[in-house]
Amino acid sequence: MDFWVRSWTGDDLTGARRLLAPDVEAEWNLDAPVDEEELLQVLHRIAAFADGVTVVARTDAVDGAALVYDLAAPFGTARLVEFLGVENDKINEVRHVYDVTAIDRYFPGLYAN
Repeated sequence: MDFWVRSWTGDDLTGARRLLAPDVEAEWNLDAPVDEEELLQVLHRIAAFADGVTVVARTDAVDGAALVYDLAAPFGTARLVEFLGVENDKINEVRHVYDVTAIDRYFPGLYAN
């Protein structure tokens, strides 16, 4: 999980993509469809726009992890909760729950197509 966090928060999409299983399932509560490419593009936009991304909580399990992030933007902070499923050293499930009100306020246009 450490490499995943370092990769996407450091805007290394190539590194992050290497950790995703070919058939990764991605879901989020944003008002837009999600697939692997759109997920990575939103993470890229966060990494590029945010003043900082901080892991504020983490719980590891045998088959994955749950992480809570603070996404600091120039005018405020939004929160992201990420649930990762892992199988054979690859992330096969990604579930994102965003604080949508704060995302829309502090990261406008983040998930607009």
